[in-house]
Amino acid sequence: MQNRGAIKFFAIAFALVCLYQLSFTFVTSRVEKKAKDYATNEIAVQQANELADGNKALESYLMDSIVSARETYYLDSISNVEVYNILVTNYTFKECKEREINLGLDLKGGMNVVLEVSVGDIVNALGGNSQDPVFREAMSLAYQKQKNSGRGFVTLFGESFNEVDPNARLASIFLYEFKDKGITTNSTNEEVLSVINQEADEAIDRSYQILRTRIDRFGVAQPNIQKLSTTGRIAIELPGIKDPQRVRKLLQGTAKLEFWETYNFSELYTFFDEANATLRTEEVLDEETLEAEAEKTEEKETTTADDNTIAGDTDDSATISEEDENRESTNKLLEQIAADTTGDTPEETSFDDYAKRYPLYAYLQPSYAQDESGNPYPASTARVGVAAIKDTARINNMIKFVRDIFPRDLKLVWSVKPNPNTPDILELIALKASYRDGSAALGGDVIVDARQDYDQNGGIAVDMQMNSQGAKVWKRLTGESIGKQIAIVLDNYVYSYPVVNGEIPSGRSSISGGNMDLNEAQDLANILKAGKLPAPARIVEEAVVGPSLGREAVNAGMNSFILAFILVLAYMIVYYHRAGFVANFALITNMFFLFGVLASLGAVLTLPGMAGIVLTLGMAVDANVIIFERIKEEIRAGKGLRLAIADGYKNAYSAIIDGNVTTLLTGIVLYVFGTGPVQGFATTLIIGLLSSLFTSIFISRMIFTWMLNTNKKINFSTKFTANVLANTKFNFIESRKKAYIFSAILILISIGSLFTKGLSFGIDFTGGRTYVIRFDNDIDTEEARRILTTEFDNNAPEVKTFGANSQIKVTTKYLIDDDRVEVDSIIQVKLHNGLKSLYLDKIKYYDFSSDTEGENKLLGILSSQKIGPTIAYDIRNKAYFAIFFALIIIFIYIAVRFKKWQFGVAGVAALFHDTIITIGLFSLFYGVLPFSMEIDQAFIAAILTIIGYSINDTVIIFDRIRENTKLFPKHSIKSNINIGLNSTLARTINTSGTTIVVLLVIFIFGGEVIRGFIFALLIGVMVGTYSSLFTASPIAYDLLGGDKQEREVADREARLKAKKPRKK
Repeated sequence: MQNRGAIKFFAIAFALVCLYQLSFTFVTSRVEKKAKDYATNEIAVQQANELADGNKALESYLMDSIVSARETYYLDSISNVEVYNILVTNYTFKECKEREINLGLDLKGGMNVVLEVSVGDIVNALGGNSQDPVFREAMSLAYQKQKNSGRGFVTLFGESFNEVDPNARLASIFLYEFKDKGITTNSTNEEVLSVINQEADEAIDRSYQILRTRIDRFGVAQPNIQKLSTTGRIAIELPGIKDPQRVRKLLQGTAKLEFWETYNFSELYTFFDEANATLRTEEVLDEETLEAEAEKTEEKETTTADDNTIAGDTDDSATISEEDENRESTNKLLEQIAADTTGDTPEETSFDDYAKRYPLYAYLQPSYAQDESGNPYPASTARVGVAAIKDTARINNMIKFVRDIFPRDLKLVWSVKPNPNTPDILELIALKASYRDGSAALGGDVIVDARQDYDQNGGIAVDMQMNSQGAKVWKRLTGESIGKQIAIVLDNYVYSYPVVNGEIPSGRSSISGGNMDLNEAQDLANILKAGKLPAPARIVEEAVVGPSLGREAVNAGMNSFILAFILVLAYMIVYYHRAGFVANFALITNMFFLFGVLASLGAVLTLPGMAGIVLTLGMAVDANVIIFERIKEEIRAGKGLRLAIADGYKNAYSAIIDGNVTTLLTGIVLYVFGTGPVQGFATTLIIGLLSSLFTSIFISRMIFTWMLNTNKKINFSTKFTANVLANTKFNFIESRKKAYIFSAILILISIGSLFTKGLSFGIDFTGGRTYVIRFDNDIDTEEARRILTTEFDNNAPEVKTFGANSQIKVTTKYLIDDDRVEVDSIIQVKLHNGLKSLYLDKIKYYDFSSDTEGENKLLGILSSQKIGPTIAYDIRNKAYFAIFFALIIIFIYIAVRFKKWQFGVAGVAALFHDTIITIGLFSLFYGVLPFSMEIDQAFIAAILTIIGYSINDTVIIFDRIRENTKLFPKHSIKSNINIGLNSTLARTINTSGTTIVVLLVIFIFGGEVIRGFIFALLIGVMVGTYSSLFTASPIAYDLLGGDKQEREVADREARLKAKKPRKK
């Protein structure tokens, strides 16, 4: 073998690099094991025991919390400590973590989201919130189109604007904003749209940087954030996250901080009384509609600070005192309303009758205080009233209806979080606009620094520092507002509204209060410091996997991987004897290189990725099988061992390279068009194929050369396997018509099932939410579906058993178009309300929800996924494009490589055959087999893998047919094709057999999550093997005019026979 020294050097260098990269994973796992030992030692057990005071349930909960806290403390304390010394340099634990193999969410637990920056809001802001009717109609139309289009919002807006009024000019709307960017009154719509696109891209870039800053300060190990090719979308992966609700707020908050002047209720009570009277007189509120709206926000969860004070250079004790006094004097709504001129009391009437008389005050408790005589009077506070969280939507609708009654500069905003003493009550605050455009007195863009701090009473606070311009405005604002309240508003929620005791000249302020915990204060400081998002960012795709489910996936995946690996190694030894040991060494080296490259690239290893590794293992056997079968052919031809090995390798190169290139092409297409776990699968498949090429062609060859030079005995078979399928003479071409009929029957059954039964599309293609929920007993899915249908306002979810009978998968489209932050919590509350009765032991919402996840959580929501309708549309389109481009690329490659388009058409026809039958059988068996058979991204990955595998088989056979045609040019097409099929039959059966065995092992032991995915691969491999033998080559034969050639040969032989002189 030429250049053996260079190859040996490269192999050794490559191995050392891989060893270096994998060593970091070993070091971090060793440190993390010490952290676990520290977290679960006797001290932790004793602490949980003492705090629980004999309560076993509480002890288990406390133990989980204590272990988590101690483990986090240990790892944090060692973060910057040097834990790895490689003589040349030292690495801290943090540096080692950055270099270890990244585990995906399905193996480690955590959260994966795709955020969509609202480009529509950016366009609206750039247009100065124009009320131009053409602009407004075009915006509405663009929003509608966006739901079913993969194009950018700006493009859709420009298209819609021209549709509404072809003669309208965008320059008139955007001139003020873009006058310094070359836009004039004569600028065309295309020129304006170009500038809008540029501004939108810059806004998305700013959003990306701000989100990255927030995440970095959040303190997540190995976060991954990247901009997607789709305009306005940012993908974020946060492994190990145990508080998804906190992450949702961190990512979706725009950080729009504002300081507002306020009205006192004493200035507004007459307006509220008039509004109440108007609502009673008009009787315009549809009760059922209000009930529905109220239910939507009944479970609304908010999580940041409430009633706080401004900490400056002055004493704020008077502020706190006055607020407490006001709270105490406004605690009895019904008694206060009793002083109304009607003289009626709620006790004397039913609530319904009372609500008809006082529609607003029945739900909003106004801020009336009582004097010494017990007479009510309107309090001097910015809090106009309080209401139950479940009634806030109802009150919003009422106030919206009577908006014209109130002052134009009034803005009513709810507090962000209930007081701990009244956990179901929110306050309604009256803000006063300082400018004609209805804006706040001061914006948050003046904040230059923010940090978590403590106020003068030891309470948690967020301290803020303003720039010089902001400090001047702040000084004037506080000076003019002495004795009045200023509201601090973030993202349209009031965080605090303290009374100003004196002018604050330093430009410092703070948000403080007893309702904000340490994490919330740190998050708020990080958000303010990172800056305001240019536009709201909404979660359009989300996946949450609990660590307990991730741990189960790791165990199942590793078990299936190890068992499959052992079976393949054993098979190679049994079938190829001593050569099998060489192949096994190459396979082990291949796995070592594969994991080393994954670690080097920082690639994420997911559960489908592990399936890709095991599938690569099965396909890696193929290269060794091709080589060994060629060597056996050369030996049977009478060549010596050294020459047989050299010729065997030389003759196998073409088939190996062609087969792997076609599979590699489908892997690249899968990587380009896939997202998340599908990309993980494609990554491992691509790296595995390249690695297996190197190890099977070069590493095994070097070992054989060494064995020959040292006179080691080499066998390529045992006495039982020496001539297996060696002399077959099956006439494949003659049997093609029967194969065509069999294929036609399978295709008709598949198409019939697709038209009659259809497919079960997952939320990847339809949009929606899915939850994997585990119970403490076996569950009747029909009963669960009936209960949840009632909870989801008669929107029936799909409920299926997922693995064991005590585990279900719930899929629903309920509220999928509602992009409010609190919707995820609302749905989880409804799930808990509906399903808690199915548990034998009572389960609390905290233990049931996915929002907080313990390492040992075994019941409740183990994982959840959300895909919005817009991104579902994009995923569906990408799936179609992926399959289409894979087929086109394969056709072009085969047609060019074999110099005949007939081979390309035959190969693609066989792939269509495999794809239709696989999809059809999925349709046929859906609902029959006891595991998930949804059509999702993983299924598309399976289809593309099947395409790659099947074409690999087909190309290797085509390669042998091409070789036979060159060797035996006078043989007929039929003869060369039959010889090619029979001579590669041993390789085809061996490779397919090992791959099927590997897939069966994963199917049985790999866990429920990927069972449907593996089932698709199993069907595809079997159908693909069949089509390679009985479909692709026969179709090529027909396209090449094989029968015509046979007839011409027969006619020529007949003519020659007729011309032959007879013997006399």
